[in-house]
Amino acid sequence: MFRAWLQGGVIAVLAAGVVGCGGGPTDPGTNPNEAPPSGNGDGTCTVPAGAGEEDASNPDTVIGDGTPQSCTSDAFVEAVSRGGVITFDCGPDPIVITLDRTAKVFNDRNPDIVIDGGGKVTLSGGGRVRILYQNTCDEAQVWTTPHCNDQDHPRLTVQNLTFVDGNAKSEADGGGAIFARGGRLKVVNSSFFNNVCHDVGPDVGGGAIRTFDQFEDRPVYIVNSTFGAEGIGNVCSNGGALSSIGVSYTVINSVLSYNEAIGHGANPAQSGTPGGGSGGAIYNDGNTFTLSVCGTAVSNNSANEGGGAIFFVSNDRTGTLIIEDSVLRNNPSDGFETTGYPGIFVLANGDPQVSNSVIE
Repeated sequence: MFRAWLQGGVIAVLAAGVVGCGGGPTDPGTNPNEAPPSGNGDGTCTVPAGAGEEDASNPDTVIGDGTPQSCTSDAFVEAVSRGGVITFDCGPDPIVITLDRTAKVFNDRNPDIVIDGGGKVTLSGGGRVRILYQNTCDEAQVWTTPHCNDQDHPRLTVQNLTFVDGNAKSEADGGGAIFARGGRLKVVNSSFFNNVCHDVGPDVGGGAIRTFDQFEDRPVYIVNSTFGAEGIGNVCSNGGALSSIGVSYTVINSVLSYNEAIGHGANPAQSGTPGGGSGGAIYNDGNTFTLSVCGTAVSNNSANEGGGAIFFVSNDRTGTLIIEDSVLRNNPSDGFETTGYPGIFVLANGDPQVSNSVIE
C-alpha cells in the first residue's frame, strides 16, 4: 500500500519499508518518520485547556522491550484492557503493529487511558478488524454505573499515533479505526488513513471515528490531526472521517481530505435504496450539539448525497455549526447542499457561524 500525505499543498507519494509486527502479515507503507507531522501546519487556533496532549512520561505499561518483535498485537490488546498510560519501546525505527483482533477498553479498570505512539507507531486493522473500541453500555466491557450513557469514565486519549486499514464493516454502527460510546474521547497529533465501515445504511457512519454519549455532552476534541490523503481516504456510508449522533465535535488545526460518504438514498432512506451517502468528511445528527471547526483544512472530500464536506442536522434546530479560520474547498455533494455553503448541508439553530474562513 502507498502512504500519501499533504505537504506544502502538494500531495507527495512515496513507497518505503516499515517494520511490521503483529498477528497478521506485515502492513507495508511509507516510513512514518518521512511524513510531515499530523495536522494543519497553517492552523493557528488556540487549543483549550484539557484538549491537548496528556502527560505520558510515567507510563503504567510500556509495550515492547526495545525490539520490533516485542511489539505485538497481543501486547497492545492486553495493555488496552488494563488501561492507564500506555507507551511503546519497539526500537529506533517506525513500526506498524497489525492487529488480529480489536483492542477493547474495560470500564472497570483505570478510568484514564492514554495511548501515546511517540510519533513512530502505526496501528493497523489489517483491512480486517476495527482497531480500538470503548463502550460504557456494553455489558461485556463491564457496567460500572446505572447511567452508562452519561458517565465520566473511561477517559480515552490517543496521541502521536497513526491508524490505518481499520475495518468495521462486520460491526454495528461504524467506526473503522475507533468506536467510542460513553466517557470521553480525545484525539491529538494523530493520523487516520484507509479506514472503512459499512458501505450503505442511513444511520451508520465514521470510516475513522464514530462516537455516542460523551459525558455531560462535552465535545470530542480532534486536535492537530489528519484524516485521509489522496488514494487513502477514510470511507463509510456516511461520515467518511468523523460521525456521531448527538455528540459535539471540536476540530482544531487539523486536515480532512479525500474522505468519502458512499451510501445512497440519504436519511431517512429513499424508497428502494439502502440509505446513506452524506457527510464526506463529517456527519453529525441528533438534537442539541455543536460542531466547531477551527484552523482546519477540509478539501477534496465527497458525498453521494448531502454535504461533501459536512452534513450537520439538528433535528430540533437547537444545534450550532461554527467554522473559524478554516478553508473548505472542493468538497462535492452529488445530491444536495445548503445554498450559499458549498460542500455543506446544515439544518441548525440559524445559519452556520462562519468567520475568517473560505468556503468554495
